[in-house]
Order: sequence, then C-alpha cells, then structure tokens
Amino acid sequence: MTSDLPLAKHRTGLDRTRQIAPQIVEYLREKILELELAPGTPLSRLELQKQFGLSQTPVRDALMRLEEEGLVTVYPQYATLVSKIDINLARQSHFMRRAVEQEIVYELASKPDRRFIDRLVNANAQLKTLVSSGEYGDFLRHDRAFHYILYEEAGLMDVWPVVRRHSGHIDRLRRLNLPNVGKGRVVDNHDAIIDGLAAGDPERAEQAMKLHLSGTLSMVASIVERYPDFVQAD
Repeated sequence: MTSDLPLAKHRTGLDRTRQIAPQIVEYLREKILELELAPGTPLSRLELQKQFGLSQTPVRDALMRLEEEGLVTVYPQYATLVSKIDINLARQSHFMRRAVEQEIVYELASKPDRRFIDRLVNANAQLKTLVSSGEYGDFLRHDRAFHYILYEEAGLMDVWPVVRRHSGHIDRLRRLNLPNVGKGRVVDNHDAIIDGLAAGDPERAEQAMKLHLSGTLSMVASIVERYPDFVQAD
C-alpha cells in the first residue's frame, strides 16, 4: 500500500523495499491526525533518527513534507513543532473536499451500480462495528476508506492524494469534534448517501454528502472554546 491509501498500517517498523521518507511521513501524519501528537508537540530530529534507526536525511525530508502539508512548523536552529489547527486552512480544504465529493456522488447516482453500492454498504458496516468503541483512530481510518471508494469508483485516483494532503487541518478539527457529534451520526450520514446513490437520485445523494461534510465547521466556535491551545483562530 502507498502512504495515501486509507487503511495503511502506521508503525515504526520500516519496509526497506519502499522509500523510507514517505513511510515516516505516513507514520507521523497519522499520529498528528489522531492527536497522539497534539498541536505544539516538539518533534526532535535526533529522537526520530534513533526511533527509526536512520540517518538525518530521510527524517529531514519527512519533516519538510509535513511542513508543506501544514502539519508541522519548522523553526530553523530552534525546534520543529506540530502546527496548530489553522481554521482558515480548514475552511479552504473543506470547500475543496465538498466541491469534489458532492460532484462525485451526483455523477455516480446518475448511473447506480449494485456492485459499487455493496462496497459502500460493506465499508459502512465496518464502521458500525466501531461505533461503541472508545477508540477513534480506527474509526477515522475506516471513514476515510469509505470516501476512498467514491474516488476510486469515479476514476479520480489522482485527486484523492491531493485532497488528503490538504485535509490535515479539517481532519484534526473533525477528530476534536467527533466525541461531541458521535460516531453514530457519521454512519447514519453514510447510510443517507448510500440511499441516494442506490435510488439513482443525484440531488438526494448530493444533499446527503453536503450535510455529512458540513457538521464540523458549524461547530468551530465550540471547538475553539474547548481547545484554545490547539487552534489558531482567524
């Protein structure tokens, strides 16, 4: 699996048959998105080199990639910190994702395919098994897997990694908001999207996706109030 696939495993053991820096990016990105590495957490290059058993080059390259994604802030000769969640960037990535995914479901609902619908049903069934769990990382990875199917079915596999690379801020807001919203609402929203697709109703599928993607930003004020140290407000 490549680093942009939704259910890639994230561990410190490296696959030496693959490029090393992208694996470090994958590992650290997941820790940041799950808030195991919270905003403001320092990332020591030396400690990462020891953890992975590497020279400084792949670690430096990985941190540069994460800086490009806006997930870390590098202060030369001083420190590298996990970045705060930027509300403005979260809004921009949300706009992009909503535009893409509403269009995807609109188009796919125009030509419903039972095999494709069954894939979504099965993916959402996996999510439903995690609703009662107190763990959020697996739930969010399986949620990404659900959306990945949409891009795959629409033939937009080159668009998926672009969206993922720009989603770090909105994804972290979603993680902060998920305990408040509840996992059950996420799977219910997925069911509504599936119903619109299965019915061959583009407008219904599009509106269900719009509702699904709109919840987090509507709660920004509450998130900022609850986690002021994590968020860089407008």
